[in-house]
Amino acid sequence: MVPNDLAAHWMPFTNNRAFKAHPRMLVAADGMFYTSHSGASILDGTAGLWCSNAGHNRQPITDAIRRQAAELDFAPGFQLGHPMAFSMASAVSAMLPTEMNRVFFSNSGSEAVDTALKIALAFHRARGDGQRTRLIGRERGYHGTNFGGMSVGGIVNNRRTFGPLLPGVDHLPHTLNISEAAFSRGQPEWGAHLADDLERLIGLHGADTIAAVIVEPLAGSTGVLVPPRGYLERLREITRTHGILLIFDEVITGFGRLGAPTAAHFFGITPDLITLAKGITNATVPMGAVGVSDHVHDTVMQTAPDGIELFHGYTYSGHPLACAAGLATLELYRSEQLFEQAAALAPYFESAVHRLADARHVIDIRNLGLVAGIELAPRPGEPGKRAMEVFHHCFDNGVLIRVTGDIIALSPPLIIDHAQIDRIVEQIGSSLGVVR
Repeated sequence: MVPNDLAAHWMPFTNNRAFKAHPRMLVAADGMFYTSHSGASILDGTAGLWCSNAGHNRQPITDAIRRQAAELDFAPGFQLGHPMAFSMASAVSAMLPTEMNRVFFSNSGSEAVDTALKIALAFHRARGDGQRTRLIGRERGYHGTNFGGMSVGGIVNNRRTFGPLLPGVDHLPHTLNISEAAFSRGQPEWGAHLADDLERLIGLHGADTIAAVIVEPLAGSTGVLVPPRGYLERLREITRTHGILLIFDEVITGFGRLGAPTAAHFFGITPDLITLAKGITNATVPMGAVGVSDHVHDTVMQTAPDGIELFHGYTYSGHPLACAAGLATLELYRSEQLFEQAAALAPYFESAVHRLADARHVIDIRNLGLVAGIELAPRPGEPGKRAMEVFHHCFDNGVLIRVTGDIIALSPPLIIDHAQIDRIVEQIGSSLGVVR
């Protein structure tokens, strides 16, 4: 056995030097709780990383994975298939908007985004509009860490190290304005007009050069940016008018986070493509997917020459274990009515997190569904340090939160109860009172 000295593992999105000097390890999980390496019980306020929507160690899911591993551990997906992939695609498409009946599998949200972008380009080429290659993202958007997703994404630190990224990409402004909409409950009333900046970009570049616009309906990783009322509706109107595809990145909002199957359902807006991951398997086995509108899929299929229609895919697309986990997960969401439960919990969750409005350091609170962002005033000269100290203090006192910059992000499993919501909020308040 090689000694576990922590040195070999280069950890993702982590201050490796600080972590390895003072590691905080998770060694088990069940229901709403993790267990730390010291044996402490840690209440999960973040569904892992926005992904364990049904809670941890759910027996129907773990049993399905075990059975599938013993029966068919892997099957190649190029020019061959296995039944679970087709069953999983049908199950996913059944929970998408009615116009979306096609599903392409990947292994993560990052891959789902790059897949969606490539499908958008293929669609326009198939229509004879091959000059439509420009992609429009949004400032502060997060669409994973592959080159396509980074390019349309708008988080500076994710981009700055890696050169010019993809050409022909532009960005809409983000929608957060604390001076106009601080402490909004649900969707802010201010900000719908920001969607009209898409008309400016269309005027600058020409609609006939733009393939797609990609946005998170609710931006999560950047610190919970809730869309203003009317904003997404306006984006849909503009994109439809100009023949531009609209992609919703629902890696976070899919599978009940807003109390509906997708944000598209919640807002009543149907995009052309939807990216999914995280909650699709309750995070037990990596999987991503793209929901594709019939008109996009059919255009590519009907115009392709004989042979492979889309030269894209992954070794593990539709992996048997991921499909088994996904089918069990979707059935668990249905049988326990977890989306409906999330919708019922949302008002209590909103009231609870807004109790922190007068807490030390808090300058804004934003929420929708079972998502909340609590923004702190940054410590002068030390951006991000204050929130990280709150993160550590909460963990050391039995509550897991997530921080991004100086923003606390909450996205608990959908099985949370009122007492657990109160416990999370009370611990955040206590930790805010301790950090300077």
